[in-house]
Amino acid sequence: MTKYILSLDAGTTSNRAILFNHSGEIVATAQKEFEQIYPHSGWVEHNPEVIWETQLGVVREVFDKAGVLPEQIAAAGLTNQRETTILWNRETGKPVYNAIVWQDRRTAAICDELKAKGLEHTIAGKTGLVVDAYFSGTKIKWILDNVPGVRELANEGKIAFGTVDSWLLWKLTGGRLHITDVSNASRTMIYNIHELCWDKELLRVLDIPESILPEVKPSSMLYGATDAALFGKEIPLAGIAGDQQAALFGQMCIEPGMVKNTYGTGCFVVMNTGKKPIASKHKLLTTIGWQIGKEVTYALEGSIFMGGAVVQWLRDKMGIIQSSSEIEELAGQVEDSGGVALVQGFVGLGAPHWDQYATGAIIGLRRESGKAHIAMAALEAIAFSTMEVIETMVDDSGIELNELRVDGGASVNNLLMQIQSEAIQTRLVRPAITETTALGVAYLAGLAVGFWESVAEIKNQWQVDAVFEPVIDPAKIKKTTDRWRKAVERSKHWYEE
Repeated sequence: MTKYILSLDAGTTSNRAILFNHSGEIVATAQKEFEQIYPHSGWVEHNPEVIWETQLGVVREVFDKAGVLPEQIAAAGLTNQRETTILWNRETGKPVYNAIVWQDRRTAAICDELKAKGLEHTIAGKTGLVVDAYFSGTKIKWILDNVPGVRELANEGKIAFGTVDSWLLWKLTGGRLHITDVSNASRTMIYNIHELCWDKELLRVLDIPESILPEVKPSSMLYGATDAALFGKEIPLAGIAGDQQAALFGQMCIEPGMVKNTYGTGCFVVMNTGKKPIASKHKLLTTIGWQIGKEVTYALEGSIFMGGAVVQWLRDKMGIIQSSSEIEELAGQVEDSGGVALVQGFVGLGAPHWDQYATGAIIGLRRESGKAHIAMAALEAIAFSTMEVIETMVDDSGIELNELRVDGGASVNNLLMQIQSEAIQTRLVRPAITETTALGVAYLAGLAVGFWESVAEIKNQWQVDAVFEPVIDPAKIKKTTDRWRKAVERSKHWYEE
């Protein structure tokens, strides 16, 4: 009987299930988008029950598509949107509030209070993170403080917290497992990445009871199995990783200094830094990449909140394009952006600026400016924000970049990839399988159950689809990037509430 690895890819705008064979090839995939909820300006939520229902639905759909039985699944791995925060009642299994999404900015004022108390250095030293509304810690505090009755239930030991991985694993196992892995824990702002434990001092600072927290596990091990009632047979659960760490592993960036960028809803540039964490001088994030056995691999990360989501905005809110794939053709109608610069500060600016009060902006408009110029400016914004992060990453690590591995939905856009190569004056490599997030956690799960014997075996499967090299005069690119940097400065500190 042919065996497969099942990846559950719980993203920000959709959930997917992907089946991989032993060669690391996609056998079948199923995907379903779910609603983004915007209760107030700067607030972003998901319905946790909808996250669960869509994830369950796509697993059943992928089995039907491939004609595969649950007993053919050697193991399942789960990768997820990180930082998104869910609290639920342990007794009823029901969420006490909507999931507060990583993009949500409602806790900016709490972060300001932490900064005012001089806690930035303490938090960075313990967690590797900057103080920002992006992370789970202040979101947990907000739910405990603002949803009636929840703190009382938490004090009675009746509340569970989890990022999306923990929530889905709880549901998949009928409440038997309340766990996360080190990569997801390292994104909460309450996990000590050096001592590998929930940090008691930070829990006191944010007034979070330790009883609500999941048990933290390695990224690759046999955790348990799904409830047999869900699929007719138990499926082993053996891999967990936050989406960006999973993509780093899926790209086989397994040596220190190797870098990948995922062009998804946001853009996430991650560098493998090996067995020791590197503290950033430029407010990049020091994070855990993964843990296999007792060995922890660390990484440096630059998080850009709006990547491919800028293209979605042009589609859904501006009507400039009808589908995301049209942007390449539209932008290709002009030689350059005609002086137009777009700043994607729609939910504030992430690395290396970390401005919670920045705004989105389009500047440099003239009478002759048209849709194609704005489309080109949008692609440039995605590439140039990545360029900024890479510049700071190289400075922090002291490692020169000689190759950037790319993946994610927008990486299929050849024009964007060429702009990116010009901006960083470096070769870009796009793999044959760009679903590296799902592939990475499939590898982690497969290693845990012996489906693949070693990382070396997996490394031999990695194949190149396309390579992009810079060809334009660097001086011309610098003129365009300098103009964009000026636009970024003008977008900062726009909102002061």
